[in-house]
Amino acid sequence: MKKLLWLDDIRNPFVMSDWLLQWSPEYHYEKDNGTHEVIWVKDYYEFVDWIQENGLPTEIGFDHDLGEDIAIEMVSNGTNKKVARKIKKEAPSGFDCAKWVVDYCINHKKGIPQFFVQSANPVGKKNITTLLNNAIKHI
Repeated sequence: MKKLLWLDDIRNPFVMSDWLLQWSPEYHYEKDNGTHEVIWVKDYYEFVDWIQENGLPTEIGFDHDLGEDIAIEMVSNGTNKKVARKIKKEAPSGFDCAKWVVDYCINHKKGIPQFFVQSANPVGKKNITTLLNNAIKHI
């Protein structure tokens, strides 16, 4: 079974199915015939834990800016916006996840999985794409 590990703190691939249609249409429920699975993780720690427990997925969808969901929840629970922004800034990013994947692949003698970057952050998107494409060339 092909598995897509969807890393995104805000974009729910199951509710906002347009995201899957845009980035990885073969995983969309209307096109899937039981041979594809989507796993949604929202932060660096869930991402690392899932791969350590299950191995590399077939494909990874990266978001760069993670922690927005936590900041929104904190503010809605009465936390000062400045404090919430500081905590969000300190959260590991999708780029940190990509670096971790490169190290994992080197240490386990595996190839980099297929990937795409659905981030709205153009600099973060370029950084993740460049890192992973360079790793593919050199691993």
